[in-house]
Amino acid sequence: MSVMILLIAFSLSIAVAFLVAFVISTKNGQYDDVHTPSIRILFEEEKPTNNK
Repeated sequence: MSVMILLIAFSLSIAVAFLVAFVISTKNGQYDDVHTPSIRILFEEEKPTNNK
């Protein structure tokens, strides 16, 4: 029974850590731009040139 309590406490601490990480990333603006990633595939990337 003590193993169950230990596992529940461990899983709750991991869940709280992920929640804190999500809240911090949301406050820092990680998810502000939702339009650009969907149209990024439409533009061609410039290939780097080797000027030797």
